[in-house]
Amino acid sequence: MSFHERLFFTFIVAVFFSAGMYCLQFDHHQPVLQEKSIIIEVKMLKDLIRLFPTSPQEIKDWVVQSKEEIHAIIDKIITIPDDKRTFQNTVKALDDIDLTGSNIVGSAVQILEMVSPDKEIRDAAHDAVIELQAFLVEHLSNNKVLYNAFKSYADGNAKNEQLTREHRYFLDEALRDWKRAGLELPDKQLAEVKELRKELAKLASEFDRNIAEDTPIITAKKDELAGLNDAFFAGIEQSEDGAYILPLNYPVYFAIVDECTVADTRKRAYKAFVNRAYPKNKDILQCIIARRFELAHKLGFSSYAELDLASQMVGSPQRAQQFMDELLEKVQIKGRKELATILSDLPESVIPTQDGRLNPWDTRFATKQYKKKHFNIDEQEIAQYFPMEKTIEGLFEVYKKFFSIDFKQITISGLWHSDVKGVEVLDKQGNTLGYLLLDLYPRPFKFSHACHAGIIPSTYIDGKPNIPAGLVIANFSKPTEDKPALLKKDQVSTFFHEFGHALHALLGRTTLAGHAGTKVKTDFVELPSQILEEWLLDKDILKMVSSHYQTGESLPDDLIDSIIAVKNFSVGNWALAQLYYANISLTYFNGDALIDLKKCMNQLHEKVIVDTAIDPDNHFYCNFGHLTGYGAKYYGYLWSKVFAKDIFDQVKKHGLLNSEVGQKYVAAVLSKGGSKDPNELLRDFLGREPNQDAFLSDLGLR
Repeated sequence: MSFHERLFFTFIVAVFFSAGMYCLQFDHHQPVLQEKSIIIEVKMLKDLIRLFPTSPQEIKDWVVQSKEEIHAIIDKIITIPDDKRTFQNTVKALDDIDLTGSNIVGSAVQILEMVSPDKEIRDAAHDAVIELQAFLVEHLSNNKVLYNAFKSYADGNAKNEQLTREHRYFLDEALRDWKRAGLELPDKQLAEVKELRKELAKLASEFDRNIAEDTPIITAKKDELAGLNDAFFAGIEQSEDGAYILPLNYPVYFAIVDECTVADTRKRAYKAFVNRAYPKNKDILQCIIARRFELAHKLGFSSYAELDLASQMVGSPQRAQQFMDELLEKVQIKGRKELATILSDLPESVIPTQDGRLNPWDTRFATKQYKKKHFNIDEQEIAQYFPMEKTIEGLFEVYKKFFSIDFKQITISGLWHSDVKGVEVLDKQGNTLGYLLLDLYPRPFKFSHACHAGIIPSTYIDGKPNIPAGLVIANFSKPTEDKPALLKKDQVSTFFHEFGHALHALLGRTTLAGHAGTKVKTDFVELPSQILEEWLLDKDILKMVSSHYQTGESLPDDLIDSIIAVKNFSVGNWALAQLYYANISLTYFNGDALIDLKKCMNQLHEKVIVDTAIDPDNHFYCNFGHLTGYGAKYYGYLWSKVFAKDIFDQVKKHGLLNSEVGQKYVAAVLSKGGSKDPNELLRDFLGREPNQDAFLSDLGLR
């Protein structure tokens, strides 16, 4: 992630929204904003709760005061005489914005837009985010006077200061990114760049909002939902004629396409789900692509992808495309074999297409049914061993041993919904390392994916560790009157994944907040999350994290053997799906500004996907949320998966609960955040150059 992305822009995995400075009165009966202060610290979880505005007026007040204070901060930096500039009064002064009340409440405001059930709060947060993004473009990320202050320091006094390696890396990256952002353009051209960035921020916000607020609904009679177990129907409303009213949130949608034996119901659910935010987002996305293309050209790049990837590990669209194409050739062979295997024994309700593929509403169902029949993988049975509370406890036990940390669950109130839980993370001496909030169940208008959102970065204040905080969002099936929330194996993996982001954010403690935790290059940020998914394919770990909701027994050996045996069965087509998304992400932003969205998507489907036929009514690009936050960088999931597999392969040799290896991993990788080039972090842990051997072997390609 570039310097400017870290400071000024929303990122879906970790939300860091920079703004200004103010002190907070920790009383919801008083306005959120009070007297000015430089840095804010949270000591207890109740202090964190009080950071979240509770009314539209508090949000509006935050915007007004933030603007005033940003002006004051910048004025102080730019008025320092060049011969008096130091790292502390110029670079660190700007970096400290991440620790101010304005920035922290800014993160809280953005979170409220994602999760609040109150429309007035969401609307106020949405408007505030757009207004502050435009303000930040004008006064921070495109401020030529501020850039010149940094440049003057770098060319002058910085040469005489004994800067640490981290400080030098930060300064060099900041100047490179500012230059790449157009700060050396003539004033007229820079003004045009500013306006483009403001427009793009607004368009991206509208695109994301349209996805979040579109939960399609279908209705179906009980016989049209054959195959779904009784727990599915708990809490689902019925119409006067007895039909079930089905809001297609993640748990409901995936239950239908995975388990319903009625093809027409699967088809209706699929078509409604893949067309979320259509047609609203079609023109918005077209405009985003055109404006990003225009922005890139004004900045001297041939495409937005070239601009977007210049600061990443991969370096260029050409290298990203080469990485994907080389992998595609290998993976398609495996994908075709997997398809042939599934086609050899199809369920009764699945009819292949004329060209020998599966309809998109049948792919998951046919795959799950094959696994159930031939590998004894009954996902409903397995889910009985993963009740939410026990799974959380099991996850904590794994992380306690490997990372040498501890967890304490805390009952909380006063936040946006009663579902939200609190967790205190501690070191072995009982000192607080940070706080996490968990919001794990679906609601109308809630952010529909799973993610981690940062609130307070992990750094130092006056030489002492501060207490960071973050939020894990998911959309798992809710508990019923007679059953706790039961997680499918994939959902357990998702939880481990997002907790990986959360721990990266808490343990990635650097001296500069702009490098803390997940503030790394985007094509590296998924490594710490993806590596922790690997623990769930180990027999001993599965025993630790499972506990039958009735008997308390761990997963039996035969089910564990089946889970491990099936792990590579459909991995080829999983990888092809990731390559499909990555190719859409890269191609949309690496070519014609007037690209035909549907035609391009279908062409890439034909190029990449082997198991599923094209649906002419599919407008998935309208709800592909990564296109705003990740831009051209979706390839980063597979790119970082390569490194995650390489590191995991080394960890496993020494034991997945080996605390010495865990501490080495924290010291070499997590603790460094974005303060060091990711290639160096990998070499520091591995003791060699990273390679694809473990990744390809795991895919069954070696």
